[in-house]
Amino acid sequence: MKTKIPELRKAYKISQEELARSVGVTRQTITSIEVGKYTASLILAYKIAKYFNLTIEEIFDFEEELNNG
Repeated sequence: MKTKIPELRKAYKISQEELARSVGVTRQTITSIEVGKYTASLILAYKIAKYFNLTIEEIFDFEEELNNG
């Protein structure tokens, strides 16, 4: 699933480690989400969206996932 997390981290000037700590996961989990190897749970997607003060839909591209499913 495509996400805007790398772009958001760059805009907010935060590391994967800082984001991971803030949402309660490992840096490896954030890396895996960013490269599409792992799909975030609904709870994790919510935490990430809340961190950036955005909606889940603004960060995660569900259309691509639905069209490929």
